[in-house]
Amino acid sequence: MHGSPIQIKSIDTEIVYRVSGEGPAVVLLHPFPANHEFWLPIAEALAARYRLILPDLRGHGDSGVGEGPATMGKHAADIAAVMDHAGVGRAPLTGVSIGGYALFEFWRRHRVRVTAMALCNTKPTADTPDARASRLQAANDVLERGTEPFFESMVPRLLGETTRGARPDLVAGALRMMKKMSPEDVAQVQRGMAERPDSVETLKTINVPTLVVTGDEDILTGRNEAELMHRHISASELCVIAKAGHYSPWEQPEAVGVVLRDFLDRTRNC
Repeated sequence: MHGSPIQIKSIDTEIVYRVSGEGPAVVLLHPFPANHEFWLPIAEALAARYRLILPDLRGHGDSGVGEGPATMGKHAADIAAVMDHAGVGRAPLTGVSIGGYALFEFWRRHRVRVTAMALCNTKPTADTPDARASRLQAANDVLERGTEPFFESMVPRLLGETTRGARPDLVAGALRMMKKMSPEDVAQVQRGMAERPDSVETLKTINVPTLVVTGDEDILTGRNEAELMHRHISASELCVIAKAGHYSPWEQPEAVGVVLRDFLDRTRNC
């Protein structure tokens, strides 16, 4: 369903991406601590009419983490490098969770390259001091104890109650993606997220068609965060996916696939 891995150099590490489908390009950015496979359940709905660019973000999947924290600035540079390599000048970009954080930074640096955006299960606010401290603590803990306890603790936060009860295959698949990350990967990605700037003011500058998606069981970035983004982005629409947590495209690929495909079809000529 997805192409073979393509490896490129970006700043201080190797970034890997895949390409699937044919048509106008669309860039899909996965959440932490997943990788490009997160999008495969949806890819079938999109690849018949779009060329999907599926990077593994720095520190995730097959991509290296580089030196020091994986900051939003580095992620944005990596995305630009992938687009350059794939021959994509301008395109719609979709980001889930950390993919959304990276997309805010990409917008600040490269807005002319964004024709539309979908912000899924993400938030514009920076970490509170407590959230930042707990991220930095988690980074230290994985280096000391390994990733297993951390990933197990993430499952009930990332996947909705419905998914955990009814879809053990999706839980297992999420854990399989997570386990591609080393302790060093997790630590540097967490440190990078802890440093991310607040993007609430950035929302007001977004003037391309924007789709905001959340899950009705998302306890990390739920409806309040989605409504905040919808309120501040003038050209935005909001969609709440039923029976979905923080990984809504993974948990409800058919529902999110229909919404995303409809949005992309309507904004194709922007």
